Amino acid sequence: MARIWEKYLDEQDLKNYSTSGFGKKYGVGERPALVIVDVTYGFTGEEVEPIEESIQKYPASCGATSWEAIKQIQKLLDVARQQQLPVYYTIIEGHKHASNERVAVKGTLFDHPAMREGEKGTWIVEELKPLPQEVVLSKKKPSAFFGTPLVTHLMANQVDSLIVVGCTTSGCIRSTVVDAFSYNYQVIVPEECVFDRSLTSHTINLFDMQQKYADVISTEELIQELTQPSNK
Repeated sequence: MARIWEKYLDEQDLKNYSTSGFGKKYGVGERPALVIVDVTYGFTGEEVEPIEESIQKYPASCGATSWEAIKQIQKLLDVARQQQLPVYYTIIEGHKHASNERVAVKGTLFDHPAMREGEKGTWIVEELKPLPQEVVLSKKKPSAFFGTPLVTHLMANQVDSLIVVGCTTSGCIRSTVVDAFSYNYQVIVPEECVFDRSLTSHTINLFDMQQKYADVISTEELIQELTQPSNK
């Protein structure tokens, strides 16, 4: 299967990584959990529309690309629930009454009225609405781990591997993946379930995560792994 990053890398790049031993695959562990990172209206917009239109209302929006990924996340979420996997969500909220300098990114992007605590830009999209028993964690920095009790939840459920989906690939997904790897979790990133406002950043970061920190595989391949009898 052709990988999304192949057109961005020359043959020597790919050979160098392969020869050096990067890209080892670990697979799904015995007790995986699903982490859905920041799939809120602030990052998706409220409908399918070009990014240049969507950012007029939500400056952090990734536009139509996000809705393509949401369909794939829905499929994976259905399987995760059927398999009774722990499911965790994160949202980013700007402060209501304090400075939002450096919330999630440099600058004051999250000072936008729609991105402050409790506003619609911080709501998880209806298509992925959490069930009552599923945990939603609010954060102010890129990683799902930083300043949140995520590790405590994972330990309580004896989780050994994390499936990370959502946005953005080059920002909060990458930060979460690196931290998960640093905590010695096996990490899986289903390619179609993550998205970014920049195709180039999305693609190169997928390649880099695949080589160093995570198994970047197709959503269908992951679903097959999760539904094998040994993972039931």
